[in-house]
Amino acid sequence: MHATDRTPADLLRSALDSDSARPLVTFYDDATGERVELSVATFANWVAKTANLLQDELSAEPGDRLALLLPAHWQSAVWIIACSAAGVVVVPQGDPAAADLVVSGPDQLEAARACSGERVALSLLPLGRRFAEPPAGFHDFAVEVPSQGDRFSPYAPVSPADAAMVIEGREVSGARVVEQARADAAALGLGPDSRVLSVRDYSDWTGISRGLLAPLAAGGSIVLNRHAEKLDPATLAARRESERITHTA
Repeated sequence: MHATDRTPADLLRSALDSDSARPLVTFYDDATGERVELSVATFANWVAKTANLLQDELSAEPGDRLALLLPAHWQSAVWIIACSAAGVVVVPQGDPAAADLVVSGPDQLEAARACSGERVALSLLPLGRRFAEPPAGFHDFAVEVPSQGDRFSPYAPVSPADAAMVIEGREVSGARVVEQARADAAALGLGPDSRVLSVRDYSDWTGISRGLLAPLAAGGSIVLNRHAEKLDPATLAARRESERITHTA
């Protein structure tokens, strides 16, 4: 990672410069049996498309607040970094009524309707499939994102001093997010060869840092596990071995 990285989106750009082909995010859903592995390049492509969707189709502007009503999931990770790229303030599990736009999974659509701005729904089905029937009043992410551009350039530069996230009631700048992610990585002993298995949700800083930002800041990779409570200890231990896990969150 580069010492000049000042936003979460900068951390991803550094990862691309370092080794774009290496795995970055591996995702398991132990309720469906899904496993998805995204290289740095593939993850960055999803981020670019999502940031273009934010900027061009949803008319999101720097400083707008986005309530992210999603579990820990590879698509949630994409949205967090895409918001950083576009200068949009991401509010994990935020109040939709107080947000400029909302992104919701299938379990929180009714709550998401409280947002008066643009609404995006994700099915969270395996392979990022679309809804069988799009929810009324929502853009279906799986329908909208494929046609977006593979490269993203913000219309206005994103300042590291600007708010990037509201987490646990605190507004945090992009520079502070990166600073804290680096500190967490150091405290956990993470490095370029680290592979972190996380069973935590993305509802608080610990879950987002250990399940995305700290490994990214260290040049490592992440294995996200949704519904890990369905695993018996032997299966989880076998996964640690097969995925070459070095740290567990």
